Amino acid sequence: MDSDLRRYLDELVDAAQDVLGDDLVGAYAAGSVGLGAYQRGRSDVDVALVCAGPLTGTDKVALVARLRHEALPCPARGLELVAYQRSVAAAGRPEPGFEVELNTGSGMPFRRTLDPADRPATDGRFWYGLDRSILHQSGLPLLGPPAGEVFADLAPADLRRLLIEALTWWLALPMPPGDQPAPGAEDAVLGACRSLVRHRDGVWLSKVAAGQRLIDAGDAAEVVRRAVAARHGGPPPSGAQARAFQQRVRAEIAGQPD
Repeated sequence: MDSDLRRYLDELVDAAQDVLGDDLVGAYAAGSVGLGAYQRGRSDVDVALVCAGPLTGTDKVALVARLRHEALPCPARGLELVAYQRSVAAAGRPEPGFEVELNTGSGMPFRRTLDPADRPATDGRFWYGLDRSILHQSGLPLLGPPAGEVFADLAPADLRRLLIEALTWWLALPMPPGDQPAPGAEDAVLGACRSLVRHRDGVWLSKVAAGQRLIDAGDAAEVVRRAVAARHGGPPPSGAQARAFQQRVRAEIAGQPD
């Protein structure tokens, strides 16, 4: 692991312990760090905290104050942190269920959400169940027992529904029309690849690794090759290509005929 990132994660856990004390029972790196695909300068840092019970409003505000970028500078584009009660992590439910959510960093908009009910539906409510599923498989313990003992996976029907919701949300985002390369289209394609591999093979991979798995299996459209190449400096796919691929993946996961 990048030494600056390792130091930052250690300091983050220390700061969270200062605020929560013995109520902090676990801390886990998720996302690209947990999946072994962290890229300095490109990736976010995703962290899940697990607390023994519900947090008070005072604790939530204090946690945000100690961990936001202005107090603890993040070496990546930004920190995406979510705190859960231990019972929520163990339940395997699809609802957001978090105690506090914090997005902070030099490269991302600040977000502080102290109650799931305050999370705008237009921003997506599927992230949390999917993130906990990834944590169940690949969470990297920073404090506490193995992630697979703390986070339960989703039931198959809930997983399918959240994958479909995620793809529908991505499809609603603005995308340049036409056949010209569209910056950002590679992430839309590779995110769909990750969903498809999880649906087909039952495993979470990083976005690029999922795209490469489809290529290696001879079961990937040219748009996937372009998306993977774009991560290494090549031109991204067009918006039209990305949209068509996302729609095909959503239809397969939903069990719709071609």
